[in-house]
Amino acid sequence: MKKVYSTDQAPAAIGPYSQAVEVDNTVYISGQIPLNPETMEVVSQTIEGQTHQVMKNVGAILKEAGLDYKDLIKTTILLDSMDDFATVNDIYASYLEEPYPTRAAFEVSRLPKDVKVEIEGIAMRG
Repeated sequence: MKKVYSTDQAPAAIGPYSQAVEVDNTVYISGQIPLNPETMEVVSQTIEGQTHQVMKNVGAILKEAGLDYKDLIKTTILLDSMDDFATVNDIYASYLEEPYPTRAAFEVSRLPKDVKVEIEGIAMRG
């Protein structure tokens, strides 16, 4: 059985996808970019501001699913420049606690709305 999650505390989907889908106690969170959920505008031009907003968006979706950052088991970080990796890593870590989820990070040529960072996640109940 598949359950779909949607919250107005995170940006609405801007394409044919769900904010999150749960199957067998595993919640798959679509990639979040630094959009303000109320205005659907990019919140900042700085990597710091964008990373904080992305993590807040991920957190809002987790909350809608009855979960928290501690329930993340895997994340993927997409960056427009690996030069920002250390900054993103520090901010990302400030939202998490040990044991940390597994993670991959990639530099990509371009992200939606020309943002600097996008993060997707997988969380698990229990």
